Amino acid sequence: MLPKVEYIRQVRLKMGITQRELASMADVSSSLINQIESGRCKPSYETARRIFEAFNNLEEKASLKAGEICSQGILSLQPIELVTRAVDLMRKKGYSQLPVLENGRSIGLITEEGIMKAMVSGNAEELGGTIVRRIMEPSPPIVDEATPAKALIPLIKFTKAILTSKQGSITGIITASDLLRLME
Repeated sequence: MLPKVEYIRQVRLKMGITQRELASMADVSSSLINQIESGRCKPSYETARRIFEAFNNLEEKASLKAGEICSQGILSLQPIELVTRAVDLMRKKGYSQLPVLENGRSIGLITEEGIMKAMVSGNAEELGGTIVRRIMEPSPPIVDEATPAKALIPLIKFTKAILTSKQGSITGIITASDLLRLME
């Protein structure tokens, strides 16, 4: 038994998605969603089922926790390591940023962007022999693994990464691309 189709608009608005997004998730046209919500059209049972399944799938993804979407076993640097090591690790692994940890505590973040800025403002040849501490950016925010993934979406707008922790120990890293996977 499905909920009443009159609830579709309410549920969609509560979930914060557009008619176009709902239509894409339910594999129907956005004009059909508009017609259903305005009461000009009664959907078939199959169409209504697909719409409510889309809501259920979205709800399941929304209930994911930070610890379930983070990359675990993160690669990090010590503040006294050389920038050349950071560049080498980023290139080999395809990362654009690496957390800087000291005694298991996050003290900063080294990014491709930060390295490029340092290259532009100084002597690029000498940069490789510079220690990471000199060009690292402030530490990214740290959230508990139990934090709802949905709560991280607004946060990622203001930072390049989010670190996860459990009982005070850093356990993983979340980037914008990790959060974009929630939309799949």
